Amino acid sequence: MSKTQLLESCDEAVAGIQDGSTVLVGGFGLAGMPFDLIDALIRQGAQDLTIVSNNAGNGDVGLAALLKAGRVRKVICSFPRQVDSYVFDELYHAGRIALEVVPQGSLAERMRAAGAGIGAFFSPTAVGTPLAEGKETREIDGRTYVLEYPIKGDYALISAHQCDGMGNLVYRKTARNFGPVMATAATTTIVQVSEVVPTGRLDPEAIVTPSIYVDRVVQVEARHYTVEGAR
Repeated sequence: MSKTQLLESCDEAVAGIQDGSTVLVGGFGLAGMPFDLIDALIRQGAQDLTIVSNNAGNGDVGLAALLKAGRVRKVICSFPRQVDSYVFDELYHAGRIALEVVPQGSLAERMRAAGAGIGAFFSPTAVGTPLAEGKETREIDGRTYVLEYPIKGDYALISAHQCDGMGNLVYRKTARNFGPVMATAATTTIVQVSEVVPTGRLDPEAIVTPSIYVDRVVQVEARHYTVEGAR
């Protein structure tokens, strides 16, 4: 039997997220961002959070709204600054939020490593830059590599296109982005989907995230935002 819970509301889905949690948040900019789960997390009230995401929010919706609410202590991301990241910019320059920049490939691989049970790995990315300062390096086959450790989440909030009754997930095109690796890297994975279909309806060959990695699912209506400067 699947352990996945199919819940009635986003508020029920995010219940129990504790202060100080590390939360992996899916999305590449606005594509695939779990807006409804983030809004529910704001209502839920957890604070002092560490957020791991591709960027530090767009405009004042989604992840940016969570930052604006003062719930986030630290952001780990690849793109903290862009034309519409004004919420994060203001918080960072005011000293109200911490930042760890991780190259995008390393960010994905560090989460994948967490899900795969890999203790650490060596990567050539960031060698010779400030991002490698203080980290162990090693020369392998004539090339220098830097040691990177997994990024684990207490929770993952991701968005998928469909799930079946067991919690198996498929995504919609580029909205997939970091969802699959985040689902494997979190202790508790919470998913918003556009549609729940009967078990057996999804082609097994098309399932990207098996239900074993999915803990809670809630069906929501698709929401679309246009933010000035967002691509």
